Amino acid sequence: MTQYSKQIPLEFDLTGRAVIVAGAGRGIGKGIARVLAESGVRVLATALTTTYMSQVADELANAGHPIEFMAADATSGDDMAGVVDHALSKFGRLDGLVNCVGDAISKPIVPLPDDSDGGSPLSDEEWRFILDVNLTEAFVGCRAAGDHFLKQRSGRVVNIAGYAAARGGANSVAYAAAKAGLTRMTQALALEWAPYGINVNAIAPGVFPDPVTSEQAVERAAERAASGAIPLRRPGNLREVGLLTHFMLSDAADYMTGETVYIDGGAVFG
Repeated sequence: MTQYSKQIPLEFDLTGRAVIVAGAGRGIGKGIARVLAESGVRVLATALTTTYMSQVADELANAGHPIEFMAADATSGDDMAGVVDHALSKFGRLDGLVNCVGDAISKPIVPLPDDSDGGSPLSDEEWRFILDVNLTEAFVGCRAAGDHFLKQRSGRVVNIAGYAAARGGANSVAYAAAKAGLTRMTQALALEWAPYGINVNAIAPGVFPDPVTSEQAVERAAERAASGAIPLRRPGNLREVGLLTHFMLSDAADYMTGETVYIDGGAVFG
């Protein structure tokens, strides 16, 4: 009887590589940091504050997968330059960058005639905030890591976009514009850096509630909504985006650049 090895192909092995995960305090970024740490990646995780980040780091350390973490504003050039410097000082190398910062505000751009709530429309400040936290953050992160990647002629960037990049919805003009912009930025930067051995790709997740930071009622509402709106009839698990990110950072994705992969249970086709 033929014996088959269960060894993971070498192309998927990320052991010893160093990756920055910006926006890892909760949600999808936390799921990504967890999968990478469990895979032997040396992770430097950032968040605007350490409120949730320290808890994530403690959990991973107790499981035997320690990570580095620090507070940083992903929209600040100085902060992200400091993050890259810290990664290089701590690890002696930098192989990948995951930009996973984002937020949304659900408002119309002008008052709607049938809006009985009388809520205020999206302000200039809110528009700029949404673009900054969903799009500018990736630009700033890529710029901070870019010099190092270009000098070593290698590197992997994974930008976390969203379902709205392909299908905008009512009251989400700023968010949809930012996420769509991020996918085009991913494509343009992939072409800019391709001659230097750097791969730039994006992941566009659908509904991925965080069981730690979401109230149970919110989670149950997401599950009910998913059962009717998502072809696979469930919301996503945070670990699933982490696994896809692992692939994009690995040598298995060496011939892949400029792509946006939707991981949303088929919602984008619904």
